[in-house]
Amino acid sequence: MGMIKDGLSYWQADTGGIDLLDTTLGDLLDSRADEIPGREAVVYSCYPEFGGALDIRWNYAEYRARVDAVARGLMALGLQKGDHIAVWAANLPEWLLLEFATAKAGLVLVTVNPVYRAAELEYVLKQGDVKALFFMAQVRDHNCLATVRSMVAPGEKNGEVSSERLPALRYVCLMGMPPRGLLEQKEWRPSMFGEMVAGGAAMSKEALRERQASVRPSDPTWILYTSGTTGFPKGAMLTHYNIINDLLMGLYRSDALDGKDTRYCIPLPFFHIAGAGIAAGAIVGKMTLHPLLAFDPLKTLQVIKQENCEYIFAVPTMLIAMLQHPEFEQYKPTTLKVVLSGGAPVPVAVMEQVKERMNADVAITFGQTESTGGVTYTPPGDSFERKSATVGIPHPHLDVKIINPATGEVVPCGERGEFCCRGFAVMAGYYNMPDKTAQTIDADGWLHTGDLATMDEQGYVNIVGRLKEMVIRGGENIFPREVEDLLIRHPKIADAQVLGVPDAFFGEELL
Repeated sequence: MGMIKDGLSYWQADTGGIDLLDTTLGDLLDSRADEIPGREAVVYSCYPEFGGALDIRWNYAEYRARVDAVARGLMALGLQKGDHIAVWAANLPEWLLLEFATAKAGLVLVTVNPVYRAAELEYVLKQGDVKALFFMAQVRDHNCLATVRSMVAPGEKNGEVSSERLPALRYVCLMGMPPRGLLEQKEWRPSMFGEMVAGGAAMSKEALRERQASVRPSDPTWILYTSGTTGFPKGAMLTHYNIINDLLMGLYRSDALDGKDTRYCIPLPFFHIAGAGIAAGAIVGKMTLHPLLAFDPLKTLQVIKQENCEYIFAVPTMLIAMLQHPEFEQYKPTTLKVVLSGGAPVPVAVMEQVKERMNADVAITFGQTESTGGVTYTPPGDSFERKSATVGIPHPHLDVKIINPATGEVVPCGERGEFCCRGFAVMAGYYNMPDKTAQTIDADGWLHTGDLATMDEQGYVNIVGRLKEMVIRGGENIFPREVEDLLIRHPKIADAQVLGVPDAFFGEELL
């Protein structure tokens, strides 16, 4: 356990119990596939509406083989180590292949919220120097294919593009089912994912091995965009070392490192740090991952029931929707052990229902994109009252302190201040934003989160607010200024003001 001294809100890192790993995501997948080749790694089920196209059960050996094929396909496009590719899609199987294929090929995966429209997408692609974009033809009512076509000029071959607005972008690739007639048309179109993978046959396995061997744990491998506390999107760069060890510590805190065939349901979106993290964390923990294309309360219940899932990460709004679903009793979970939640406070009443009706323990985590996700965790067995009042204790190998924002001094236990952490989880910085990085990570390596918190004498942290206004709606951060700026673009709106108000379902709602 960490240590609190002299009654001050300063948690000195606990370095016992578990060691940090100095490896890469690609090497980690290889070691898991060598150790447990026949264990299921990724399972998509309960989607009969796709006529079997989404009935997927990849074991670790097959998952590795598919990842390697995708990595070679990426290299065959001419992408070099350190280049950026973006994924703008829901939780497709291709997303999971790209997550590890980019890591093996030494590329950086830039995640894009699938509900983004043209202006938001263009900002991320331009600021992130994205060279290749992987996307779905349609998300909800948004024609993503038309949006991409409007941004680029066709190249000589399908998939090749140029763009004055996006000077780095050279390639676009469609994932999932193509629109009817697209493959038959004679004019230019995006490449299909299968075509990209097939192109990798020209790239030798030895070339991939050499590229993978050049990747270092300290290399950035993800960029996730976050509004954070300054009101405009910034790309948080996360390294292999950040990701693997933050996931490892979370699994350690939840007693999920026994190496057994544990099944983890993930209804969270992959573009988010929690979704991307759990998707990779299942491999870290030698688990089987059960993703949802997008959250649906009934399908989530069906997956848990059919696949005997033992873990799920769900924000409070998801839990409420599942518990209140009219078919809950028919698909009532009987195998769940732990329901991990965060992103917004979990009411005691919801925890009690999870325990009573799902027979599962609730664990609470707290973190942000800049800290590679969770940096605190409630130990198993803590009371509902403790979990409702705190977000747990810090992970091993992390220093945490609560400071007076004005003076930088550590405050006494129980006194409010800014939550800061230092250690393996702190991002490498914001991409191409050195000034913003310096404002967030100080000279001594402390990440200043912008969250107001208290810490008690046992090291338990309670989040009590934010230094700057930000609304957390259903686990997602919304910066009011961004909404205001969008509203006043309308010709009939002269001015706009947005604020957050309490909401029984979403935690907070915009007004």
